[in-house]
Amino acid sequence: MLLNKKISIWYFIREIRSQIIFMAIFAISIGLLDLLPWFRKISLPLNIPALLGTAVSLLLAFRTSQSYERWWEARTVWGAIVNDSRTLMRLVIQFFPVGEPVIKDFAQRQIIWTYALGESLRKQSFSDKVQQYLDEHQIRGVNIPNALLDVHSVQLRETASSKGLTDFQQMQLNDIITRLCDSMGKCERLKNTVFPRSYSILLHTLIYVFAAILPFGLDDGQLAVEIIITFLIPVMFLAIEKTSIIMQDPFENGPVDTPVTSLAQTIEINIRQMTGEQNVPAKKENPLYYEM
Repeated sequence: MLLNKKISIWYFIREIRSQIIFMAIFAISIGLLDLLPWFRKISLPLNIPALLGTAVSLLLAFRTSQSYERWWEARTVWGAIVNDSRTLMRLVIQFFPVGEPVIKDFAQRQIIWTYALGESLRKQSFSDKVQQYLDEHQIRGVNIPNALLDVHSVQLRETASSKGLTDFQQMQLNDIITRLCDSMGKCERLKNTVFPRSYSILLHTLIYVFAAILPFGLDDGQLAVEIIITFLIPVMFLAIEKTSIIMQDPFENGPVDTPVTSLAQTIEINIRQMTGEQNVPAKKENPLYYEM
């Protein structure tokens, strides 16, 4: 399951309520304006608003496609993080002697890294679990997840020769850490790359121009129908655009976000089981993928 099935329709309505109210006022005003004698003489072929509506639809299709690609890329990257975390621990367990403290060090640090990465992407304060680990090990830095990977690398370099790791084994572990760093960079790129504001302005302008000229292409004899049509079609356009806006930011702590907390919990359970811990935290049933 990728999305929270409990998303309420009211959540989405709250997101666009101001635009719904404005469009309702706009539709009523344009509809009444069309009844004035001077404006009643203005009649446009329905092909004109239909052509503009087609242009808006194409722009919305492009916007939605780009937003979905960003959302899916974020989910793909975190899927790679899950796999690489398992692989890192599998190799650490395989390469180091059983019972070595370094195995526990890597396991705990990797668990904390996944939680820290998700929380930093969402611009949240670190949870007690993460903050306690950082204070205990005196880890500081502007980019905490990157600092944790640095500690991974430092410990690997310091223990590789003393524990008898071959150059090939050390290279394998370094490759996994490098892949984790690449995934972190991809997440930061998705977080910090803003969709061009000019595109939204153009799209909004075209939607309101469409709503303004649509009544002049409809029959003036049915005022209620004219107002309803003038309201519903632009609102559907605005709703589609809002959907794409919500999807384009996969780390904003919303109901359609990448479920980073749930994925971090999965990684923690997997790692603790791999290292033979007895008190493994239970997976939450039907977890919400965002925390408000």
